[in-house]
Amino acid sequence: MIDLTGKVAIVTGGSRGIGRAVSLMLGRQGADVAFLDRLACTIEDHTRDDVEALGRRSVCIGGNVTDPAACAALVNETLKELGRVDILVNNAGITRDDLIMRMSDEAWHDVLNVNLTGAFNMTRAVLRPMLKARSGRIINMSSVSGQMGNAGQANYSASKAGLIGLTKATAREVASRGITVNAVAPGFVITELTEGLPDSVKDAIKAATPLGRFGSTDDIAAAVAFLASDEAAYITGQVLGVDGGLAMM
Repeated sequence: MIDLTGKVAIVTGGSRGIGRAVSLMLGRQGADVAFLDRLACTIEDHTRDDVEALGRRSVCIGGNVTDPAACAALVNETLKELGRVDILVNNAGITRDDLIMRMSDEAWHDVLNVNLTGAFNMTRAVLRPMLKARSGRIINMSSVSGQMGNAGQANYSASKAGLIGLTKATAREVASRGITVNAVAPGFVITELTEGLPDSVKDAIKAATPLGRFGSTDDIAAAVAFLASDEAAYITGQVLGVDGGLAMM
Protein backbone atom coordinates (compact mmCIF):
# COMPACT_ATOMS: atom_id res chain seq x y z
CA MET A 1 0.00 0.00 0.00
CA ILE A 2 1.27 3.47 -0.87
CA ASP A 3 2.11 5.39 2.28
CA LEU A 4 3.13 9.03 2.02
CA THR A 5 2.83 9.76 5.73
CA GLY A 6 5.21 12.56 6.74
CA LYS A 7 5.81 13.64 3.15
CA VAL A 8 5.14 17.13 1.82
CA ALA A 9 3.94 17.65 -1.75
CA ILE A 10 3.65 20.73 -3.94
CA VAL A 11 1.00 20.56 -6.67
CA THR A 12 0.69 23.31 -9.27
CA GLY A 13 -2.72 23.91 -10.77
CA GLY A 14 -4.06 22.02 -7.78
CA SER A 15 -7.48 23.60 -7.49
CA ARG A 16 -9.35 21.91 -10.33
CA GLY A 17 -9.54 18.82 -12.50
CA ILE A 18 -6.56 16.50 -12.44
CA GLY A 19 -4.65 18.78 -10.06
CA ARG A 20 -7.42 18.67 -7.48
CA ALA A 21 -7.67 14.88 -7.79
CA VAL A 22 -3.89 14.57 -7.33
CA SER A 23 -3.94 16.84 -4.29
CA LEU A 24 -6.69 14.83 -2.61
CA MET A 25 -5.11 11.50 -3.54
CA LEU A 26 -1.76 12.51 -2.03
CA GLY A 27 -3.60 13.77 1.04
CA ARG A 28 -5.46 10.48 1.43
CA GLN A 29 -2.13 8.66 1.27
CA GLY A 30 -0.79 10.78 4.14
CA ALA A 31 1.01 13.73 2.52
CA ASP A 32 0.64 17.38 3.47
CA VAL A 33 -0.03 19.46 0.35
CA ALA A 34 0.93 22.95 -0.83
CA PHE A 35 -0.59 24.62 -3.89
CA LEU A 36 0.24 27.25 -6.47
CA ASP A 37 -2.79 28.15 -8.53
CA ARG A 38 -4.48 31.25 -9.92
CA LEU A 39 -7.57 30.23 -7.92
CA ALA A 40 -5.75 29.03 -4.80
CA CYS A 41 -6.96 30.56 -1.53
CA THR A 42 -9.96 32.22 -3.20
CA ILE A 43 -13.60 31.72 -2.35
CA GLU A 44 -13.93 29.61 -5.51
CA ASP A 45 -11.41 27.04 -4.32
CA HIS A 46 -12.29 24.44 -1.70
CA THR A 47 -9.38 22.10 -2.31
CA ARG A 48 -7.37 23.34 0.65
CA ASP A 49 -10.33 22.80 2.98
CA ASP A 50 -10.86 19.32 1.56
CA VAL A 51 -7.20 18.40 2.08
CA GLU A 52 -7.32 19.66 5.66
CA ALA A 53 -10.52 17.68 6.22
CA LEU A 54 -8.41 14.59 5.60
CA GLY A 55 -6.29 15.55 8.61
CA ARG A 56 -3.47 16.92 6.50
CA ARG A 57 -1.79 20.32 6.65
CA SER A 58 -2.00 22.62 3.64
CA VAL A 59 -0.45 25.80 2.28
CA CYS A 60 -1.76 27.76 -0.70
CA ILE A 61 -0.49 30.73 -2.66
CA GLY A 62 -2.38 32.38 -5.48
CA GLY A 63 -0.03 32.92 -8.37
CA ASN A 64 1.15 31.85 -11.79
CA VAL A 65 3.87 29.33 -12.58
CA THR A 66 5.14 31.67 -15.30
CA ASP A 67 6.40 33.95 -12.50
CA PRO A 68 9.67 32.59 -11.08
CA ALA A 69 9.23 34.73 -7.96
CA ALA A 70 5.85 33.12 -7.23
CA CYS A 71 7.38 29.65 -7.61
CA ALA A 72 10.22 30.52 -5.22
CA ALA A 73 7.73 32.06 -2.78
CA LEU A 74 5.68 28.87 -2.68
CA VAL A 75 8.73 26.73 -2.00
CA ASN A 76 9.87 29.10 0.76
CA GLU A 77 6.40 29.20 2.32
CA THR A 78 6.15 25.41 2.16
CA LEU A 79 9.49 25.01 3.89
CA LYS A 80 8.49 27.56 6.52
CA GLU A 81 5.03 26.12 7.27
CA LEU A 82 5.44 22.42 6.49
CA GLY A 83 9.17 21.95 7.08
CA ARG A 84 10.23 20.16 3.91
CA VAL A 85 9.46 19.44 0.25
CA ASP A 86 9.49 15.80 -0.85
CA ILE A 87 7.25 15.79 -3.93
CA LEU A 88 6.64 18.22 -6.79
CA VAL A 89 3.80 17.64 -9.24
CA ASN A 90 4.03 20.01 -12.21
CA ASN A 91 0.41 19.89 -13.25
CA ALA A 92 -0.50 23.49 -14.18
CA GLY A 93 -1.50 23.73 -17.81
CA ILE A 94 -3.69 25.56 -20.31
CA THR A 95 -4.94 25.10 -23.86
CA ARG A 96 -5.36 27.63 -26.65
CA ASP A 97 -6.36 25.36 -29.52
CA ASP A 98 -6.32 26.40 -33.16
CA LEU A 99 -4.92 25.27 -36.48
CA ILE A 100 -1.34 26.40 -37.06
CA MET A 101 -2.26 28.75 -39.90
CA ARG A 102 -4.67 30.58 -37.60
CA MET A 103 -2.75 30.29 -34.33
CA SER A 104 -1.68 33.64 -32.91
CA ASP A 105 1.74 34.34 -31.47
CA GLU A 106 0.03 34.96 -28.14
CA ALA A 107 -1.69 31.57 -28.15
CA TRP A 108 1.61 29.84 -28.93
CA HIS A 109 3.62 31.66 -26.28
CA ASP A 110 0.94 31.49 -23.56
CA VAL A 111 0.69 27.71 -23.73
CA LEU A 112 4.45 27.15 -23.87
CA ASN A 113 5.01 29.59 -21.00
CA VAL A 114 2.51 27.95 -18.65
CA ASN A 115 2.90 24.29 -19.57
CA LEU A 116 6.64 24.07 -20.15
CA THR A 117 8.40 27.14 -18.76
CA GLY A 118 6.18 26.96 -15.68
CA ALA A 119 7.37 23.42 -14.97
CA PHE A 120 10.97 24.55 -15.42
CA ASN A 121 10.41 27.44 -13.00
CA MET A 122 8.96 25.17 -10.31
CA THR A 123 11.59 22.47 -10.82
CA ARG A 124 14.41 24.98 -10.47
CA ALA A 125 12.81 26.44 -7.34
CA VAL A 126 12.39 23.08 -5.63
CA LEU A 127 15.72 21.48 -6.50
CA ARG A 128 17.84 23.21 -3.86
CA PRO A 129 15.98 21.73 -0.85
CA MET A 130 15.67 18.36 -2.57
CA LEU A 131 19.37 18.26 -3.39
CA LYS A 132 20.16 19.18 0.19
CA ALA A 133 17.92 16.38 1.46
CA ARG A 134 19.33 13.97 -1.14
CA SER A 135 15.80 12.83 -1.82
CA GLY A 136 12.78 13.86 -3.84
CA ARG A 137 10.13 12.98 -6.39
CA ILE A 138 9.29 15.21 -9.36
CA ILE A 139 6.33 14.25 -11.55
CA ASN A 140 5.56 16.21 -14.72
CA MET A 141 2.09 16.08 -16.26
CA SER A 142 2.64 15.44 -19.96
CA SER A 143 -0.06 14.14 -22.31
CA VAL A 144 -0.79 11.64 -25.03
CA SER A 145 -0.81 14.75 -27.26
CA GLY A 146 2.88 15.20 -26.52
CA GLN A 147 3.57 11.65 -27.70
CA MET A 148 1.31 11.43 -30.76
CA GLY A 149 0.57 15.04 -31.66
CA ASN A 150 -2.97 16.30 -32.10
CA ALA A 151 -4.39 18.44 -34.91
CA GLY A 152 -5.29 21.90 -33.69
CA GLN A 153 -2.96 21.60 -30.72
CA ALA A 154 0.50 22.40 -32.06
CA ASN A 155 1.22 24.60 -29.04
CA TYR A 156 -0.15 22.13 -26.49
CA SER A 157 1.48 19.10 -28.12
CA ALA A 158 4.82 20.91 -28.33
CA SER A 159 4.64 21.93 -24.67
CA LYS A 160 3.80 18.40 -23.53
CA ALA A 161 6.52 16.86 -25.71
CA GLY A 162 8.90 19.42 -24.23
CA LEU A 163 7.95 18.23 -20.76
CA ILE A 164 9.11 14.74 -21.69
CA GLY A 165 12.50 16.15 -22.69
CA LEU A 166 12.65 18.21 -19.50
CA THR A 167 11.80 15.09 -17.50
CA LYS A 168 14.61 13.04 -18.99
CA ALA A 169 17.23 15.80 -18.76
CA THR A 170 16.38 16.59 -15.16
CA ALA A 171 16.36 12.90 -14.25
CA ARG A 172 19.92 12.54 -15.52
CA GLU A 173 21.08 15.66 -13.65
CA VAL A 174 19.74 14.73 -10.22
CA ALA A 175 19.73 10.93 -10.08
CA SER A 176 23.01 10.80 -8.13
CA ARG A 177 21.32 12.78 -5.33
CA GLY A 178 18.46 10.32 -4.84
CA ILE A 179 15.87 12.39 -6.75
CA THR A 180 13.64 10.70 -9.32
CA VAL A 181 11.93 12.56 -12.16
CA ASN A 182 9.14 11.02 -14.20
CA ALA A 183 6.21 12.07 -16.36
CA VAL A 184 2.61 10.93 -16.54
CA ALA A 185 0.96 11.10 -19.96
CA PRO A 186 -2.84 11.06 -19.60
CA GLY A 187 -5.10 10.21 -22.48
CA PHE A 188 -8.58 11.70 -22.72
CA VAL A 189 -9.88 12.32 -19.22
CA ILE A 190 -13.27 13.53 -18.02
CA THR A 191 -12.69 17.14 -16.89
CA GLU A 192 -14.31 20.54 -17.40
CA LEU A 193 -12.45 20.79 -20.71
CA THR A 194 -13.76 17.51 -22.16
CA GLU A 195 -17.30 17.48 -20.77
CA GLY A 196 -18.36 20.07 -23.34
CA LEU A 197 -17.19 18.07 -26.37
CA PRO A 198 -19.89 17.02 -28.84
CA ASP A 199 -21.12 13.45 -28.43
CA SER A 200 -19.77 12.56 -31.86
CA VAL A 201 -16.26 13.59 -30.79
CA LYS A 202 -16.56 11.69 -27.52
CA ASP A 203 -17.69 8.57 -29.37
CA ALA A 204 -14.73 8.83 -31.78
CA ILE A 205 -12.29 9.14 -28.86
CA LYS A 206 -13.77 6.09 -27.15
CA ALA A 207 -13.60 4.12 -30.38
CA ALA A 208 -9.89 4.95 -30.74
CA THR A 209 -9.13 3.96 -27.14
CA PRO A 210 -8.60 0.20 -26.67
CA LEU A 211 -10.23 0.24 -23.22
CA GLY A 212 -13.22 1.98 -24.79
CA ARG A 213 -13.75 4.78 -22.29
CA PHE A 214 -12.48 8.12 -21.05
CA GLY A 215 -10.19 8.07 -18.05
CA SER A 216 -11.08 9.61 -14.70
CA THR A 217 -9.06 12.16 -12.80
CA ASP A 218 -8.53 9.52 -10.11
CA ASP A 219 -6.94 7.21 -12.70
CA ILE A 220 -4.29 9.87 -13.24
CA ALA A 221 -3.95 10.72 -9.56
CA ALA A 222 -3.29 7.08 -8.69
CA ALA A 223 -0.38 6.96 -11.15
CA VAL A 224 1.07 10.15 -9.66
CA ALA A 225 0.77 8.76 -6.13
CA PHE A 226 2.64 5.62 -7.19
CA LEU A 227 5.49 7.59 -8.77
CA ALA A 228 5.67 9.74 -5.62
CA SER A 229 6.00 6.69 -3.38
CA ASP A 230 8.87 4.57 -2.12
CA GLU A 231 7.58 1.75 -4.32
CA ALA A 232 8.78 3.75 -7.36
CA ALA A 233 12.26 4.42 -5.97
CA TYR A 234 14.03 2.71 -8.90
CA ILE A 235 12.01 4.41 -11.64
CA THR A 236 13.33 7.63 -13.17
CA GLY A 237 13.32 9.35 -16.55
CA GLN A 238 10.21 7.45 -17.62
CA VAL A 239 6.88 8.39 -19.16
CA LEU A 240 3.93 6.48 -17.71
CA GLY A 241 1.04 6.48 -20.15
CA VAL A 242 -2.37 6.47 -18.46
CA ASP A 243 -4.43 6.56 -21.62
CA GLY A 244 -6.46 3.37 -21.94
CA GLY A 245 -3.99 2.07 -24.52
CA LEU A 246 -4.45 4.99 -26.94
CA ALA A 247 -0.73 5.60 -27.51
CA MET A 248 0.78 2.14 -27.37
CA MET A 249 4.47 2.45 -28.25
